[in-house]
Amino acid sequence: MSSSSGKRPALGPDSANRKRILIIASVTATVLTLLVTLAAAQLPLFDSSPRVLLPPPGDGRFSLRHALASAILRWDAFHFAAIAKEGYAYENQWAFFPGAPFVMRTAGKLVNAVLSLFGASSSASEWEEVLLGGLSAAVLSVLSTLRLYELSVVHLGSSDAAFLAALLSLLPSSPVTLRLAGYSEPFFTYLSYTGMLFCARNQWLLATGSFALACTFRSNGIFLSGFILWGILVEPILERRKVSLWRALYAVALSALTLSPFLYHQYTAYRVFCTEPSESAPAPSWCNAVPPSVYTYVQAKYWNGGFMRYWTVAQIPNFVIAAPPLALLFVYTARYLRAAFFPRLRELVLESRQSRKDIEGSDTPCLRTPSPFLHPSLAPHAIHALIMSLLLLFASHTQIVLRQAAAMPAVYWAAAWLLVEHPRAGRWWVGWSVVWGAVSCVLWAAFLPPA
Repeated sequence: MSSSSGKRPALGPDSANRKRILIIASVTATVLTLLVTLAAAQLPLFDSSPRVLLPPPGDGRFSLRHALASAILRWDAFHFAAIAKEGYAYENQWAFFPGAPFVMRTAGKLVNAVLSLFGASSSASEWEEVLLGGLSAAVLSVLSTLRLYELSVVHLGSSDAAFLAALLSLLPSSPVTLRLAGYSEPFFTYLSYTGMLFCARNQWLLATGSFALACTFRSNGIFLSGFILWGILVEPILERRKVSLWRALYAVALSALTLSPFLYHQYTAYRVFCTEPSESAPAPSWCNAVPPSVYTYVQAKYWNGGFMRYWTVAQIPNFVIAAPPLALLFVYTARYLRAAFFPRLRELVLESRQSRKDIEGSDTPCLRTPSPFLHPSLAPHAIHALIMSLLLLFASHTQIVLRQAAAMPAVYWAAAWLLVEHPRAGRWWVGWSVVWGAVSCVLWAAFLPPA
């Protein structure tokens, strides 16, 4: 019998969680924007470049548009904005992928057009236009929190644990680059989460599209193809199902599509630098490498990238500030592999030698763990997080883990695992996240490292 009270039905736990997440994430992003903008306007700058490129309005009046643009013109934002304005004009710019500049340029034009419709002044400089484009597009980070919740529900099997992980994601180790600046991180994180969610639902074509788009923002998007290979090839093997040749070819084809933006970026650079050399502009050395890669060349030449090249005494402070997220990822992935993944492999190997009945009577560790943070479906995420952590530790500017960790949901599942199963360590993590997040915002506003 229908109710005549006219009251709306109560929201279910999942719907209520989604609503709370969107509200909290939106408020967090708004407060962060206001605080960083205010701090950037008041603090002295270590580098005055933003004020040179974006001088204050000549009439002396306050301009919110100028204040916002000035607050986010830091570090890599210079490169992204320059590429958005002028294209790839210098060799070192090829270290940056075209996704973020494209979004900044397109969204900036849309923002300017909308402001013009409402009668607002359209006299913004081109720098302001592209920077505000990046800012408006970074609103996508709010939706990333919701995507993480949806992904966590699927893998953790608990709306409470998923909600906790989503809340912890609101305390990222680099809040400005994830939720304010026109960096690649907001877009890469959202697209990574979306592709991972499609993988969890076995929607492989949609996952491939999401991962391919993510690869237009960051080079490490190439590792996302591993989720497709895992879901189509590895997981069936672990579940003792046969994998047909057609299925294997399908997985390889989808992985190739995921890699295509990265390969196209290299091909474009090859055409620019290597196909028509002259005496005045000889082909650079990387053109003769096998394979020729402008990305690895530029990283090594301009950013000293490469295996162990960052391990110097001068970089010890950067290793120190990168230690908490790296330690969390290493501890959690080691725990997962030892307690959940290796026992599963052991059972698979033993079962190939014995009957299932013999296995059931053996002392093989039970795979059905009550902990949602050791669920079998988390295996590709744990392995991906371990690989990325090792690369960041040994072959990158290690402190960029502060920015890149957000794209790995394992970091927030690990933090939730600490809070639930090791509360004291979990409280330390939350405390560090709050303190470092605040410090990083001040450092960003004053144009101080780390980048």
